[in-house]
Amino acid sequence: MQYRLLGCTGISISAVSYGGIVSAGVYDGVGYPELGQTSSDRYVAWAVDRGVNYFDVAPTYGNAQEQLGNSLKPYRNRISLACKTARRDRAGAQAELSESLRLLHTDHFDVYQLHAISSLEQVEAAFAPGGVMELMRDAKEKGIAARIGFTAHSEDAALRMLELYDFDTVLFPFNWFMHMAHGMGARLIRAAKARNMGVLCMKSLIERRWDSDEERRASRFPKSWCKPIDTDDEPFGMAAMRYALSLGVDTLIPPGNFPSFSFAVEHIDACLDAPYSEADRALLERRLNLVRGREFF
Repeated sequence: MQYRLLGCTGISISAVSYGGIVSAGVYDGVGYPELGQTSSDRYVAWAVDRGVNYFDVAPTYGNAQEQLGNSLKPYRNRISLACKTARRDRAGAQAELSESLRLLHTDHFDVYQLHAISSLEQVEAAFAPGGVMELMRDAKEKGIAARIGFTAHSEDAALRMLELYDFDTVLFPFNWFMHMAHGMGARLIRAAKARNMGVLCMKSLIERRWDSDEERRASRFPKSWCKPIDTDDEPFGMAAMRYALSLGVDTLIPPGNFPSFSFAVEHIDACLDAPYSEADRALLERRLNLVRGREFF
């Protein structure tokens, strides 16, 4: 595993990070009885053994906080732990933060994030009197959140966030399809790098939106919000990873299933040692022609 600094945070972060949905046995209303505590323990031990040192989770990921928290008990002082709140009001976020700390068996988060900022209206709500940003500032001042950041699916909303506060990190879908077809993320990564923010990448291994709920539930990846690249298609997966890395992201957080996560861990060194190439570009252009015009999320 290779490491790099997460912007100005001082965190030396593994080039692949662990998305907490991997540990979830229940997510998005769907139950996965085979993905219980024993599976989570095994996945986390596998990750730590291979050098993964950054774990990211949220209250909205089913029972991921509980299971991941139990799995991380032997490793908490060896890893960085990130959590989130999707609440936009201070009072609701305070209750959620307290519960997250309890379930994850910790007294602080290395990074605490506003979750899923998707519109300018949500930005306004977060920064309004009584909004969640009051709690975020307070948590950082008290050391409950060593650093604070946000995750977003709207580039305009993310750029507005940067105008209003000096965040430490941003987590965003720097995805080959959306960047090549629409330039999504280009403005944000320039702005984040200019501020020396830590840049975390989600959805690097996503191919497209699911065509239907039926397709999703019948697939190998029912916990994934969008359709992951098939892990049997090594050239496609590696080209997509290299594309995201070429944009300057600090770490990849693969889709929330163990096959995608383990694919990224097992191929990250090769992707870093042989960076994005003309052959990768040609492959992704061919794939883009198959999905062009379709929605991503």
